[in-house]
Amino acid sequence: MDTTRVMQAVVVEKPGSPEVLQLTELPVPQLKDGWVLIRVKAFGLNRSEMFTRQGHSPGVKFPRVLGIECVGVVEAAPGTDFTPGQTVAALMGGMGRDYDGGYAEYALVPAERVLAVQTGLPWEVLGSLPETFLTAWGSLFDALEIKPGQTLLIRGGTSALGLAAATLAQANKLRVLATTRNPTKAAVLEQNGVDEVIIDKGQIAPEVQHRFGLVDAVLELVGTSTLLDSLQTVKPKGIVCNSGILGNQWIFPNFEPMTAIPSTIKLTTYTSENTSRTLSTTPFQNIVDGVAVGRYRTNINKVFGFNEIVQAHQYMENNLATGKLVVLI
Repeated sequence: MDTTRVMQAVVVEKPGSPEVLQLTELPVPQLKDGWVLIRVKAFGLNRSEMFTRQGHSPGVKFPRVLGIECVGVVEAAPGTDFTPGQTVAALMGGMGRDYDGGYAEYALVPAERVLAVQTGLPWEVLGSLPETFLTAWGSLFDALEIKPGQTLLIRGGTSALGLAAATLAQANKLRVLATTRNPTKAAVLEQNGVDEVIIDKGQIAPEVQHRFGLVDAVLELVGTSTLLDSLQTVKPKGIVCNSGILGNQWIFPNFEPMTAIPSTIKLTTYTSENTSRTLSTTPFQNIVDGVAVGRYRTNINKVFGFNEIVQAHQYMENNLATGKLVVLI
């Protein structure tokens, strides 16, 4: 570590409640070949960081600076073709888990996890995009292979990922159905391009079949607690992609694929671990450009200051958000 320079960072010494997030001074990470030192300007909050903070991420060693994504400016990048001053985003690849992540004034990230981008978007807007929109993009275009004119069902529609998927799908001329457990959030879905809102009471397949018929694709964001029901909403040769675990249930009890998965229905997953500089730079620039011209809606729910990180995690843990939470440094 470079002991001549210090930075502000949020450190978790041991798992626990939001109060374990401590804003403190750390040395600025020492440069090394093939890694990019980013001066962080903003970062989005993600539920996976909440799970890590709570102690549910296997293999994570504490103390740790959390944060699976960030945006900012290249400070230095020895052994790479990045140049100081470039605007970049970084995400995944062990950020905030295997090594310190984006909850800091500076983050040191492997070059393959860094995406150069050309944009004039405000930092809080840019900071809302990498993890959420790239996961939505990959889920829709790579896993679900969506096509104009199809009907897409989003299970867990008012999450940040659900809203991102809705705006991408709407812009690509899909008919979009989405669920929420809270009827008061229906307007948020409609404002984001959702054509039909379904109030989720735990089982939606009979209602979907009755009101809309079977759909072409399902983006399942609640997870295993609703996935079996979601599988019953898809037409033969349709696809279901599980990209979230909002229901906080990781495994199926007594899962029997031959009976649980309807014949010819394809079940797949997509996670942001699939993102990389090689695969994601072009899609991310497309997303950023789309936001800049109003093609895609960002749905930032709330922006917090760096010194409000505890309040931000409390807000997230209490499920108060409808859309993306961002911390601005």
